[in-house]
Amino acid sequence: MLVYGTMRSLTRLAAGTICPVSVEGAHHVPATGPVLLAGNHLSSCDTFFLMAVLRRRLVFFGKHEYFHTPGLKGRAVAATCARMGFLPVDRRGGPAAARAVVAHGADVLSRGAPLVIYPEGTRSPDGRLYRGRPGTAAIALASGGVPLVPFGIAGTDRVQPIGRSLLRPHPVRIRFGRPLGYGAYLRRPARPDGLPTSATLRELTLVLLDRVRELSGQEYVDAFAPSVRR
Repeated sequence: MLVYGTMRSLTRLAAGTICPVSVEGAHHVPATGPVLLAGNHLSSCDTFFLMAVLRRRLVFFGKHEYFHTPGLKGRAVAATCARMGFLPVDRRGGPAAARAVVAHGADVLSRGAPLVIYPEGTRSPDGRLYRGRPGTAAIALASGGVPLVPFGIAGTDRVQPIGRSLLRPHPVRIRFGRPLGYGAYLRRPARPDGLPTSATLRELTLVLLDRVRELSGQEYVDAFAPSVRR
């Protein structure tokens, strides 16, 4: 909790000085109970600005590499992510890893916590919005219809471009949309194993990403984003 609070305070300081933040639609985020927040991903600092503008303690997924990079710096990053409550995600682990992500996400929501996901799966390499992966839709459906709140972030790729550690002065805008109504997808026939069909996941993901596009103002690319390295 101490690490989370410290990072939130530091980001709020930046938001009040060199990186003024404008927020729209924060009232769409429930003050209590489970909520799944899903939006675009431009920069590593997206996570910290979301922490700064919302009062609730948020839960995030973090890529597997954050927890398993060797060396002193790697151990420091792993310790920080663990203390902030990040959940590790193995993006190359195949179907078994994907099912584990869905199970972990559903568990977080079942405990009434707010979970943040970036459906693109990685940061945008060029500021455009890329095709969403099905994990967000799968978690929403596995959780029985919890509020699914889309959001769009702008400006953070100028504040902290890929490959940079320090923040640069630039305004940031965060817009939260109304929770998506996706009850019809919950009522669709499932696969024999009880999981949503690929078509259901694909359609709900497209609906979600279209709303994120409206909120972020980005150009949409109908392809998965290539992985980027810091």
